[in-house]
Amino acid sequence: MDMLPSPATPMSPLSARIPSDLYLWLSQLPLDGAQTNSDKLRVLLGQLKRQHEGALDYGATHAWLRDLLTRQREALVQVEGQSSQHSEVLALLMEHLTAAMALLLSHPLENETNVARLEGALVRRALAMGEALLRQAITPEAAAFDTGVVRQHIAPVLALAGVLANLDPGISQPSAQGV
Repeated sequence: MDMLPSPATPMSPLSARIPSDLYLWLSQLPLDGAQTNSDKLRVLLGQLKRQHEGALDYGATHAWLRDLLTRQREALVQVEGQSSQHSEVLALLMEHLTAAMALLLSHPLENETNVARLEGALVRRALAMGEALLRQAITPEAAAFDTGVVRQHIAPVLALAGVLANLDPGISQPSAQGV
């Protein structure tokens, strides 16, 4: 999460004229630990500075992305509460995609070694997401608002997996590292 500066951090005044709609938006924007518009500006400018400098590590990037998805997560909770349903499918997609984007945004691409590490991490994350979706396809009805959504789209993946398993039977065996 983005923290406000400590009381010992020197502050400089900033004055700006902004359109009324931006002022209203800022005043209503929920940011953890930021109550006033000044607090919110400090948090937002700190985020922007870290993004610009590329200083976001995985944890900070993940937290920032989760903050960006707050409205969607809260809306999903509302819909789930009203309908007495829960979408494990949407929850797992939101989590895996957030983690994948955090990897992508926080990983330096300075050389081949770093690119290969990112590539491996993203492939692992994508395949973990695929595995989680395959688990939802085991039963006729996935834990989703559209209970057939996973099975509706899984056929091409299963066909490719079958072809791959036939080409290289050893690939279908779990590695010693696990999944």
